[in-house]
Amino acid sequence: MADEKLIDQSVIERLAQDVLAERRRSRRWSIFFRSAAVVLAGLFLIAVFALGGFGHKVCLDRCTAMVRVDGTIDERGRASATNVISGLRQAFEYPQVKGVIVAINSPGGSPVQAGQIYDELRRLRAKYPDKPAVAVVEDMAASGGYYVAAGADRIFVDRASLVGSIGVIMQGFGFAGAIDKLGIERRVITSGERKAVLDPFRPVDPADEMHIRGILDEVHGQFVKAVRDGRGTRLKESSELFSGLVWTGARAIELGLADELGSVDSVARDVIKAEEVVDFTPEESLPDRVARRLGTAMAREIALELRGPTLR
Repeated sequence: MADEKLIDQSVIERLAQDVLAERRRSRRWSIFFRSAAVVLAGLFLIAVFALGGFGHKVCLDRCTAMVRVDGTIDERGRASATNVISGLRQAFEYPQVKGVIVAINSPGGSPVQAGQIYDELRRLRAKYPDKPAVAVVEDMAASGGYYVAAGADRIFVDRASLVGSIGVIMQGFGFAGAIDKLGIERRVITSGERKAVLDPFRPVDPADEMHIRGILDEVHGQFVKAVRDGRGTRLKESSELFSGLVWTGARAIELGLADELGSVDSVARDVIKAEEVVDFTPEESLPDRVARRLGTAMAREIALELRGPTLR
């Protein structure tokens, strides 16, 4: 009986050791697979960010690149020159890209930012002559938005798109009458006699107005030259063409401000001959998205209106 108990105990101990060994092996394999999963996930994230982020597809064969100019064109917005130019450069440099579409839906904005995008678009067109660069107007390409479009080889519009508004505006408010009625004394001390130009709390000085009008006329002349350089003999010159008026897409074609009707998809398919469209527009940062949704962009637009000339 004692021998049988010893044998049974020995068998039980061996079984227990086998169970413990199996558990250790299972734990090691579990750790291995978890580690491998973490490594693979890390490699995937690195690959995604290296290829441009979650918002972009990968162009593996033939594709059409799209860069969006969406909203007001200003230095801090999504349609800033820095963002748009970054997307354009990546699009033109990408070997599988057969053509670039600049998709525009903008009421205008900073003449400096619009001019920088225009200049870079023309430079990239010259550097990559085998890659057509076309603008596609969605709802609107007005003023600064049209400034950008004029830098493309061709401009496609919808019949109902709003196109043109080739003019420059500087807006503000005048409170001179209100401040007198309220009995408020305005105190402004400057080190230059013209430093307080267009002070909203005093009547407009004709000399100040003439100076500002000269600046606006100069910027307008730069805008007009850019349009003429970009569109060439396609423009149907008239007294109203550069007056600041806006037209429908159908009328813009008649005036030579646009070439044909078309959308992003139809241009990719029928003009560039690469139906797959890949978005190269740089992603907004999280703080920018939150600020835009909270309405900070609206406040920024008001500040821009009061700060300097605007292509609107």
